[in-house]
Amino acid sequence: MSGRGRVHFGSFLFAVVVIAGGSVCARAAEPDAEGVAFFERYVRPILSDHCYECHSANAKKLKGGLLLDSRAGVLTGGDTGPAIVPGKVDESLLIKAVRWADADTKMPPKTKLSDRQIELLEEWVKMGAPDPRKGGNSGLIKREIDLEAGRQYWAFVKPGVMTAPKVKDTAWPMTETDRFVLATLESKGLTPVADADRETLVRRVYFDLIGLPPTPQQVDRFLADRTSQALAKVVDELLASPRFGERWGRHWLDVARYAESTGMERNFAYPQAWRFRDYVIASMNADKPYDRFIREQVAGDLIEPLPGQDATEPVIATGFLAMGPKSLNEKDKDQFRMDVVDEQIDVTSRAVLGLTVSCARCHDHKFDPFPQEDYYALAGIFTSTQVYYGTKKQNGNRQPGELMPLGDGAEEAAAALKAHRARMAALNKQLTAAQDKLKKLAKEEKKLKDGDATKLAKINAEMAGMKATVTELDEKLDKVRADAPPEPEYAMGLGDSDKPGDCRVHIRGNPDTLGESVPRGYLRVLPASDDELKIDDHHSGRVQLAEWLTDPEHGAGHLAARVMVNRIWHHLFGAGIVRTVDNFGASGEEPSDARLLDHLATTFIADGWSVKKTVRRLVLSHVYRLSNEYSAANDAIDPDNLLHWRMDRRRLDAEALRDAVLSAAGMLELDPVTHSVVADLDGDIERDNKMLAKVKGVASDHRSVYLPIVRNVVPEMLQTFDFAEPSMLVGARDVTTVPTQALYMMNSPFVLSRSKQMAERLLGDSSNDDAGRVTQAYRLALCRLPSEQERVRALRYLDATTKELSGDAARVTAWASFCQALLASAEFRYIN
Repeated sequence: MSGRGRVHFGSFLFAVVVIAGGSVCARAAEPDAEGVAFFERYVRPILSDHCYECHSANAKKLKGGLLLDSRAGVLTGGDTGPAIVPGKVDESLLIKAVRWADADTKMPPKTKLSDRQIELLEEWVKMGAPDPRKGGNSGLIKREIDLEAGRQYWAFVKPGVMTAPKVKDTAWPMTETDRFVLATLESKGLTPVADADRETLVRRVYFDLIGLPPTPQQVDRFLADRTSQALAKVVDELLASPRFGERWGRHWLDVARYAESTGMERNFAYPQAWRFRDYVIASMNADKPYDRFIREQVAGDLIEPLPGQDATEPVIATGFLAMGPKSLNEKDKDQFRMDVVDEQIDVTSRAVLGLTVSCARCHDHKFDPFPQEDYYALAGIFTSTQVYYGTKKQNGNRQPGELMPLGDGAEEAAAALKAHRARMAALNKQLTAAQDKLKKLAKEEKKLKDGDATKLAKINAEMAGMKATVTELDEKLDKVRADAPPEPEYAMGLGDSDKPGDCRVHIRGNPDTLGESVPRGYLRVLPASDDELKIDDHHSGRVQLAEWLTDPEHGAGHLAARVMVNRIWHHLFGAGIVRTVDNFGASGEEPSDARLLDHLATTFIADGWSVKKTVRRLVLSHVYRLSNEYSAANDAIDPDNLLHWRMDRRRLDAEALRDAVLSAAGMLELDPVTHSVVADLDGDIERDNKMLAKVKGVASDHRSVYLPIVRNVVPEMLQTFDFAEPSMLVGARDVTTVPTQALYMMNSPFVLSRSKQMAERLLGDSSNDDAGRVTQAYRLALCRLPSEQERVRALRYLDATTKELSGDAARVTAWASFCQALLASAEFRYIN
């Protein structure tokens, strides 16, 4: 995503229309961490470059009485009212002006903002216009940054050895994690609630670890095992299942903003993106050490494969930094390159370190100790890197990209294929020219049929020669076509550029306004204390960057560990210890229990950066087994459950919900999907009805992680239930409750057809009577037995509905409506 706009004009005369009802100052949302990051990265640069010259405290002549360099100025507006109405895009005069919707208020007046810049402003207003600014500001933030003082901030301080604290209730803890949790609870006068019942617990652990409900048989097996190791047996079985990688790989794909197209103005296909998806799933299943996992994604093309590892695997991993959204319609190559670099810095710093470094693209970071020079120290690493993303030059694609050939001899094979295609193209060009010449001669021959015999003979001779040439070229083409070299496999990814070098500071982020050159390096607040992390002149520096990111002793590895264990905690407990999971900076939240976070981080590193060991440790803790029982006394002290005195009730995410519907219907296909429908597409998907129909027409019963994820064309059910926006890094998904979700469960063909299949599954079991079928329906959908009251009510409903309906299908229809009621219930959609 482009994080800024360029200076294209001088004066910005902002005329606005009076809003009916007077110029009452609108109220903007109080900016949260996500909103602040969005404003700093996208909105401030646009306003600074395109508005401040005429609409700031430093303007030579203020136009229209409008100040856009402060929050109050934007909301109060100019001579005729507020510039924006938070949350209401179409009522915001600023948006109307930049859209050029009115000839009298076209702003900027000389050069319209790009479509992407307008979209960013619209998104900002839709978010409630979060704006951290207090007073006026020229837009070029340069502040005194005390790096030594900055190193005292909690996230940058390396954790020491964490000893489990003493607790009063020594019988309650089952693990060291429990001792940290309980010690904090006791210090605040809180008491953990009772444990969840065993049916609730087994459903919880299945969904959390593999994203699927347990079968009735699996529930029975757990309930029958009364040993102290019953849960551990289930957990170990789930950790060993291939389904684990599909579930936990999807968590990382959210962070990696995985998608199979560029998005933005020209939504071109990424035909090879699926390889990265499969790489992530396989890495999670193999419990690849997290530090290695990160190193492969940053510099996998430059590091040696592990013993026994397929050499193409770490190369495919670098797709992490190639698959971001891209503005292919951008004319300026320097602007395009720096927008790609900005997106790479953003995803690397936030995914691994939880830091919003890209906010320092145009100015010193407003909140964290990141000078603008540090941004360009990192930028030099990525400007020294070649990005392979694979969009061919076509109409609307001004910035085509190649793909990276895979495997031994792949580069030679790719070169041979390229030469072969060039030869084919040359022969085809000759053949076309010869055929055109032959057609021209044929027309001349026809005209001279009864004319000059000498000329006719000459033309006939020429035609004979040209026919021979066409025949010869046809034969050559057939022979060359038959000798075509095999096509290698390709992937998205990275490679070092031929001429690595440092990057100059871009003043206000503008590639046309350059400052001093900055040596390639890292964030100085987290200094690299090892000579091996120094970057030489002959390489990009990505290997050293990967090491710095994951080295807990000489780089930022201790922060990377904190961020990852916090992500794991978030997925198991519903909220992170640091609730702003992608922002550990000053504009994010502080940890609710810093000792617990450091304990988990140091243990994670000591365990060899094992995700599976960390997951296992947490789900076998006592705190994980708690119910979501309400306690008025606890709620009075900790209403948000920040300290984990109970388990939060959580809604299933979109994929788990869809997969659970398929599972209940008996239709879920567990075999992994190879490739993707997008692998066969090439071009702008949204502008090609055939390609769009192929993407939308995928009707798969496989797990949702294998559905095609095309930006702006996310499958309907996933979109309805808060799927992660694939153009953005999303460590914590939104959880909304809106009417469209209930309507989807009531009316969508997917739910209706699966409800019928579930009914047919139940009715096809001749060993059960209707009472037994009701019991089985509850077990398939809700993983529990129905109460007697529920059973009686269900049987009455089924009997009455069957009698009310007519025809041979009445019984199936009645049972399908009953199954749909279970699938649409809140209990089905939530984990207790």
